[in-house]
Amino acid sequence: MKISVILPAYNEEDKIGDVINETVKVLDKITDNWEIIVVDDGSKDLTFTIAKEFAKNDGRIRAISYGKNMGKGFALKYGFEHSRGDLIVFMDADLDLHPREIKKFIKIMEKEKADVVVGSKRHTKSKVNYPLKRKILSDSYFFMVKMLFNLNVKDTQVGLKLFKRKVLRDVMPRILVKRYAFDVEVLANAVRKGYKIVEAPVELDFKHSSNINWKEIWRMFVDTLAIAYRMHIKRYYD
Repeated sequence: MKISVILPAYNEEDKIGDVINETVKVLDKITDNWEIIVVDDGSKDLTFTIAKEFAKNDGRIRAISYGKNMGKGFALKYGFEHSRGDLIVFMDADLDLHPREIKKFIKIMEKEKADVVVGSKRHTKSKVNYPLKRKILSDSYFFMVKMLFNLNVKDTQVGLKLFKRKVLRDVMPRILVKRYAFDVEVLANAVRKGYKIVEAPVELDFKHSSNINWKEIWRMFVDTLAIAYRMHIKRYYD
């Protein structure tokens, strides 16, 4: 069993080295058969340069880029297309979630016989340091997703998810969203195709500024409605 960890990274020069180092330590304790794919999403800093140095010193690490910022969803899809693993981990490159969670996710997948394991801030065992206004936005988005897709997942946006390769191989060809509603599009289609998704507790220490980019929130809202339109009206995913 090979594990692929895909790290989408945009302007993470201060953290990308630590993320890679910590992920390597975790993966080495799980299996000898792993790879880390750092996908530089058009960073304007030294993120890609640093990642390439790690790749130069360890053949299990790869750094890839496409030159301009296309969005996290695009980066994850691009990384998956370049991956070889039987298990695919999507993980943010900011260390808000520690890579040690990967081992726990794999155990949950095996125990629950799940096809997908997603981190959830709303899990009763989660330990979360999260600003109140972001919690309110997250709750509002959850109800929107629940209403539009009847998705039995309480949190679609946590930056750590584990997939069996067959799931992504099945749903990725029809995925259109390039940015933040990407997770919803992937999970809604996975459920629609009959794959089992379970949620896992996480330890989340939100370190970013609590300022909210309302332009990005609006785009996410519009993209989510567009997914619902394609799914329920246009039947694009059929």
